[in-house]
Amino acid sequence: MHTQVKFNNANALFSKSLKLKVNQYFQQDLIKKTGNRKLIIKAIILLTSLAVLYSVLVFVQPHWAISVILCVLLGINFAAIGFNIMHDAGHNSFSDNKKVNIVLSYSLNLLGGNIFFWKIKHNIAHHTFTNINGEDHDIDVKFMRIHPDQSLKKYHRFQPVYFIFLYSISYLAWIFFQDYEKYFKQRFGTSSDKFTFPVKEKVIFWISKFLHFQLFITLPMLVVGVVPALVGFLIASVVCGICLATVFQLAHVVDKTEFKTIANHRVEEEWMIHQLQSTANFATNSKLLVWLLGGLNFQVEHHLFPKVSHIHYPQLNKILKSTCLEFNVKYNEYRTFFSALHSHIRVIKMMAH
Repeated sequence: MHTQVKFNNANALFSKSLKLKVNQYFQQDLIKKTGNRKLIIKAIILLTSLAVLYSVLVFVQPHWAISVILCVLLGINFAAIGFNIMHDAGHNSFSDNKKVNIVLSYSLNLLGGNIFFWKIKHNIAHHTFTNINGEDHDIDVKFMRIHPDQSLKKYHRFQPVYFIFLYSISYLAWIFFQDYEKYFKQRFGTSSDKFTFPVKEKVIFWISKFLHFQLFITLPMLVVGVVPALVGFLIASVVCGICLATVFQLAHVVDKTEFKTIANHRVEEEWMIHQLQSTANFATNSKLLVWLLGGLNFQVEHHLFPKVSHIHYPQLNKILKSTCLEFNVKYNEYRTFFSALHSHIRVIKMMAH
């Protein structure tokens, strides 16, 4: 990972003002920046739902039509656990207790991923160098051209057709291929440097991968049969992949966000303004989406204050909007989920040529 890219933070007046206002919001009413009782209740609901859905599918074995519906719900549940529990815990914002954050962040390993890889790839690379080609590995999607600096291949002309297929297999590719690729290459991309991989994390990697496979593949095959188990897992995985990929793409790969070409390893704007330029919110008035997505439709607030729990994003949004008006800084938002989705598809079509 190249860290020589620098931001122009010399006269970061906007950032100083926004940080001051946000800190005042928390200090005035003695509000913790981490999660509260509502987040704990949500976590209990989501983890209980996982246990119930899994148990019904494997041990009760309802009619196949009902099972299909439950598998779809299981896939949504996978994604919701990632959005609400793992994501906040991975940013140390779920709780002010570090041990609680560590334990809950391993919910990613429970679902087949690896929290050690995620923290490096997401917390450091993506959150620092958002939408910068070669630095933000989240926009380095195989068979997709997202950034203007990425090479245009002949097959990219078809990406407006096959992108949904790539999104649908993204979760499966992540847990069964990409994690192993990172493990053996110890790189996050072809242009990135090797990362240090402690022995402890290697042990955790193999144990958690083994347990996940036994829990979601081996045991269901033994109880319900090979074909039903594999079909059920495939349905849940496809739904989860579409949810994960779509939420990320609607926050960064839309026509209101910027994809910069970096010259001399320097970004001319201060870091916070760069985050505003490369990130967009969507459907912030939808209580259902805010609950399911862990506030990740408030992606701008998340990027500006990643160590603040998502339960505070609606209030931070008000502070952010007023500060943007004060400093004449552009704030990106799509009113609905579908307007953001249409914008994302327009970018995919534009990058195909």
